[in-house]
Amino acid sequence: MVKPGIVIACGGLGKRMGGSKPLRMLGGATLLRHACDWATAWSDQVALAVRHDSQLLDQEFPLLIDRHTGIGPISALASAFDFALATKRAYVLVIGCDQPFLPNDLVARLSAAIGDRGAAMPTSLGREQPLATLWRADRGALTEYLGKGGQSLRGFAHRVNVVTVEWETEPSCDPFFNVNDPVALEEAERRFRRTRR
Repeated sequence: MVKPGIVIACGGLGKRMGGSKPLRMLGGATLLRHACDWATAWSDQVALAVRHDSQLLDQEFPLLIDRHTGIGPISALASAFDFALATKRAYVLVIGCDQPFLPNDLVARLSAAIGDRGAAMPTSLGREQPLATLWRADRGALTEYLGKGGQSLRGFAHRVNVVTVEWETEPSCDPFFNVNDPVALEEAERRFRRTRR
């Protein structure tokens, strides 16, 4: 199994949530705390990708400030590649701060699948999950993609010959459930209570 760094993407505006998504509470802890706890179980190199240095979400981990603005979550990937190379990791897993139910076999299954590909991406319920993808840290390929106007994580993944890995699941227990708005947060709270009984 490869030993990736893990970067938690925290720089989104969170408009549907009303702002400050990483600091929303779920089961007595912030969404960010859930993401950090999951990440530290699977890597000893964890960092937070943020928009600016005043977004001091959790000083326990390095903050990676977006060098590219206005291009969405692919800016977190650029920061993640820099982090991987600085910490001498050939691979980096980028996850969202709003995915509190990520599977414990995510790193193992993606590591087993990536081979010589540039990325290994989970799919569930017929949807690709670019914000839970294991990447080979290829800064040159990403710089070229961004230089040609590319801004899509999914598009870049396919550019680097991504392999997909299917998680069989039901909608009520999708491990890649995103907490994007208050309704989703309420659903996550119900699910959190069910799983902790």
